Amino acid sequence: MAKKNIASYGSWESPISTKMIVSEAVGLGDMDIDGSDIYWLETRPEESGRHVVVRKTSEGLINDVTPLGFSARTSVHEYGGGSYLAYRGTVFFSNYSDQRVYKVKTEEGNPIPITPEGLDIRFANGSVDELRNRIIYVREDHSQTGEAVNTLVALDMDDVAEGIILTEGADFYSSPSVSPDGSSVAWIQWDHPNMPWDSTELWVADISETGMFENKRKLRGSSGESICHPSWSPDNLLYFVSDVSGWWNIHRYQDIQLTKSKNLTPIKAEFTQAQWGLGSRYYGFLSEDRIICAYNTNGKWNLAELDVNTSKLEGIQTAFTEFNRSGLESKNGMTVLGAGSSIKPFSVYLYLDKKVTELKSAIRPKVDETYFSLPESITFPTSEDLNSHGFFYPPHNPDYDQEELNQLPPLLVLSHGGPTGATSTTLDLSIQFWTSRGFGVLDVNYRGSTGYGTTYRKRLNGKWGIVDIDDCVNGALYLAKRGDIDKEKMSIRGGSAGGYTTLAALTFKNVFSAGASYYGVSDLEALAKDTHKFESRYMDSMVGPYPENKAVYRERSPIFHTEKLSCPVILFQGLEDKIVLPNQAEMMVASLKDKKIPVAYLPFEGEQHGFRISKNIQRTLEAELYFYSKVFGFKAAGKIKPVQIDGLN
Repeated sequence: MAKKNIASYGSWESPISTKMIVSEAVGLGDMDIDGSDIYWLETRPEESGRHVVVRKTSEGLINDVTPLGFSARTSVHEYGGGSYLAYRGTVFFSNYSDQRVYKVKTEEGNPIPITPEGLDIRFANGSVDELRNRIIYVREDHSQTGEAVNTLVALDMDDVAEGIILTEGADFYSSPSVSPDGSSVAWIQWDHPNMPWDSTELWVADISETGMFENKRKLRGSSGESICHPSWSPDNLLYFVSDVSGWWNIHRYQDIQLTKSKNLTPIKAEFTQAQWGLGSRYYGFLSEDRIICAYNTNGKWNLAELDVNTSKLEGIQTAFTEFNRSGLESKNGMTVLGAGSSIKPFSVYLYLDKKVTELKSAIRPKVDETYFSLPESITFPTSEDLNSHGFFYPPHNPDYDQEELNQLPPLLVLSHGGPTGATSTTLDLSIQFWTSRGFGVLDVNYRGSTGYGTTYRKRLNGKWGIVDIDDCVNGALYLAKRGDIDKEKMSIRGGSAGGYTTLAALTFKNVFSAGASYYGVSDLEALAKDTHKFESRYMDSMVGPYPENKAVYRERSPIFHTEKLSCPVILFQGLEDKIVLPNQAEMMVASLKDKKIPVAYLPFEGEQHGFRISKNIQRTLEAELYFYSKVFGFKAAGKIKPVQIDGLN
C-alpha cells in the first residue's frame, strides 16, 4: 500500500479541478414526453450558459432541437421555468434573448416565431389545448410603465400574436392545466404580498365553444394554504398538492363536479419543493388508478407508486436521495425524472415497467468516487430551544493521512438561497472541490427551509436575518464542540439570500473568521425598493411590511453596521443582475474599505443572478480558495491567479 501524504488542511492537491467542474457539468431538467420521444433541457456552461432542448428518440438517437443562436429560457418571474413543451413533433419554446415564443419541428431545426417582435412580453408554463390548436400560457407583460401585468392567455400554434387574454386580475398565475376532454381548465393564482409557498388559490373554469373561460370559480385557497401542481387524471379527475395538513400532500377531487377533495397521502412528507420556478411537478399518472410520485422526508427524497384508491404508497428502490427542481413528467406509460445521489449528480432517468434506466448524466467526473466526501445528516440544537438540520461533509482525500496531522480542519458553512428553499444532497463537485482539499463543509437547512413541514418552513417568517444566522452559527459550533473542525478557522459562504445570511452572520455574530458572498443582499431596504415584481413583497413575510418596518430593515442590513464586522470578506457580483442589483455589493465594498476591513471584490460582465459562464465559475472558486489561503495561512495547491485583498496585511 502506497504511503499517504501529510499536508495541512486546505493545501491538499485534488483531482477535482475548477475546469472539471465547469467543463463536465451540464444542468439537466424540465423533462417532457411527446409520443415515444423524450425531451429534456440542458444548461451548458461552455456555451455561456445556453439552455438547449434535447431529444432522445425511441431508437436511442439524441440530438439538439434548439440550434445555436437560440436559448430556451424564459424570464417570467425572473426565475423562469416551463420554458418549452413538445407536441406532435414540434417544440414550442421561449427564446432568452428576445423572449419571443418560437416553434421548431424536431426534424427541421429552423425556429419560427409565433409571438411578435419588439414587445417586452414574456411567456412560460404552457399547457396544450389540443381541441383548439392552441397553447394556454402564463404571460407577463412588461410593455407598459409600472408593475408587470400577469395573465393567462391563449396562443394559436400557427399564428403570430400576443395572445388572447383568458383570465386576468390576479397578481400572479401558474400551472394552467387543460382537462383530457378539453372541457375544463385549472390553474393557480395568488396576490401580493403572498409568495406561492404562503397562500395560493386553486381555480377552475369551463372552456366555451369560442375558447374563452366561463364559469370561473375558486375551488379552494384559504389564508395560509399553499396549493400547487393542479393536474387532471386520464379519467378527468382533478388532482393538486396542498399543505393544509401541515405537509405538502397530494389531494384529489373525488368527482367531476369538484365538490369534495381528499388527501391521498396523509403522511409527514413533502410532495413538492418551494415553487421558485414554473413548470415543475412531482407526481404523474401511470394510469387512472396509479400515480408515480417523489416525496421528501427530513431532507431525503424517495420515489414511489401511489394507489389512488387505497392511498397505499409502494416504495421504488433506487439510489436517489434528491430530485431536481423540475420534478418528473409521466405520459404514455413512461415517466422521465431528474434525480441524483451523494455519489451521482443530477441525471435524467426513464422509469418504465418498474425499472429505472439512465438516459443522460449531468457530469462525467474523471475522478474515482473514493475522492467523494459523503454527507452526514445532522440535527443540532439552536435558539428558541428548537432544532435545526444540515448535512456535514468531512474533509476527505484518500491520498492524504489525517491521523498524522496534529490539527483540525477548517470549516466552510453553506447558507442556501431562497431563503425559502433547501440544500441538496446530490453530488456537487463544487462541494467536493473543498472537501478534497481539506475543508469540512456544513450545508445548513436552517429554519425556513422546505422538506420538514409547514411549521418548520414558516419559522423564518418575520425572522429573516435572525434564525437563519442562529442556525448557521449553532451548526458550526455543534461541529466544533463535537471535535470535527477548528473553531478558529470557520468560514461561511452563500449566494443571493444565502449571501445575505453570510454577510449578516459576519456582521452580527463574532463566530466566523471569513466569508464569501455571491450576489448577496447587504441592504434589505434597497432590496425591498428595487427588486422585481415576483419578490417585491416577499420580505413582508420574511421581515415585515415596508415602509412601516423601515427601522427593522435597517437594523438587519449589514451595510449599516459594518463597524461590527472585523473579519475578511470576498464578494462576487454579476453586473447584469436584476434581482440583487450590483450597487448592493458595491456599497458594501466601499464601506468595508473605508473602515479598513479586509475585502476583495470580483464583478463579472455578462453575469446575472447565478453565474453561468464557465470561465467566471472557475475564477470564483479559485479566487475564494486563494482568499481563504491568505486568511487561514495555508498554501493552496496548484497555480491560482492572485486576488487583490484590500486591507489584509
